[in-house]
Amino acid sequence: MMRLRLLLSCLAVLVVMGIHAQDQKKTIVPTMFQKNSTAMVHMKDGRTIKTPNANIFLKDASLLYYQGTKAKQARMDLISRVDIEEKVFINIENRLAYFVDSIKGNSLYCIETIDLDAFDRNLRNNVNYTHIDFNTDHLDSFTNDMNTEEDFVYPVVSEYYFMLDGKIVKAHDRELYRVLKKERYRLMKTAMSDPNFSWTSKESLMKMLDLISLGR
Repeated sequence: MMRLRLLLSCLAVLVVMGIHAQDQKKTIVPTMFQKNSTAMVHMKDGRTIKTPNANIFLKDASLLYYQGTKAKQARMDLISRVDIEEKVFINIENRLAYFVDSIKGNSLYCIETIDLDAFDRNLRNNVNYTHIDFNTDHLDSFTNDMNTEEDFVYPVVSEYYFMLDGKIVKAHDRELYRVLKKERYRLMKTAMSDPNFSWTSKESLMKMLDLISLGR
């Protein structure tokens, strides 16, 4: 019986790991968009600045813009919203979160960043040496001649936030527990009881948002 329980526990862990592996996105560039585009940057002081050659830097979900061949990061504390490539981003704690969907006046937003820990592990396990310097004003990189395109894959993690009644709340049970009233919290737990529920799945979170938008 003990062995059976241990086996079932291991299988459960593997299933969860498999779900997370499927949820995790990957990219071959450290920016959200393959090509730079013109961004409409809405400042907190009310100004709107048209910014050519812009992108979203996946190191920290910040706004990146180019002056010639040099990439620079914008002052995130001055920005309230960014419109780029038909996506609308809002500033959440100085990171850009893009609008996913809304229901009953409430919305879901997503912040995408490179999983630097997973990236470093991949480098250590890779025979071919690749290095991307994320700490300079521009993107310096070095690889040896043996690298293939597969060596440039960056794992991307998605962090979701709800906008509930005009307030931003991280999509996590502990954060929601602090702000949801009893009925909404009960509806949240109902959504979590779905065996396919995941905090990294926009489909799961939209179903949750639909439920908790009913409660007040």
